[in-house]
Amino acid sequence: MTGLGSVDWPPTAIRTGRLVLRESEAGDREAFVELFSSPEVGTYIGGARPRDEVERSAPEVTGRRTGFFVVALGGAMIGMVTFDPHPDSGEPQLGYQFLPEFWGQGYAYEACVAALDWCAAALPDRQVVTTTQTANLASMRLAAKLGFTEVERFEGWGAEQWSGVWSPLH
Repeated sequence: MTGLGSVDWPPTAIRTGRLVLRESEAGDREAFVELFSSPEVGTYIGGARPRDEVERSAPEVTGRRTGFFVVALGGAMIGMVTFDPHPDSGEPQLGYQFLPEFWGQGYAYEACVAALDWCAAALPDRQVVTTTQTANLASMRLAAKLGFTEVERFEGWGAEQWSGVWSPLH
């Protein structure tokens, strides 16, 4: 089994102290446009897309797929956490993006802990992987704080990348 193929989706919304992780809704579209067209968000993931292009191409309900959580604060989307199959191993790969005005407040950590707990319950025998640019110091710190351990560093997408693994048994 690879990725999240055997998981019932969508799960019941996950509630943390401040956040709700839930399936995408039509009301999230504007936040997705902001997220995907943000120069700050795009810094370490290949750059932002032009806003008019995102507005033209974004479906009414963006991101509705297995392993895709909208992160909401007070009912409004502030970011997303995803589990997509790693292209080589098929292991669930943790990804996350948050609107810049919500950086540095612990929301990414809180959301990722909840998402990893969900993944560990849904797929107890699976490791989770993540990759980030080594230049993205905030993501490097978050990966360490979440308990990811380094597997390798490699050149990819024009920059040095860091790859780590997390196990529910850690």
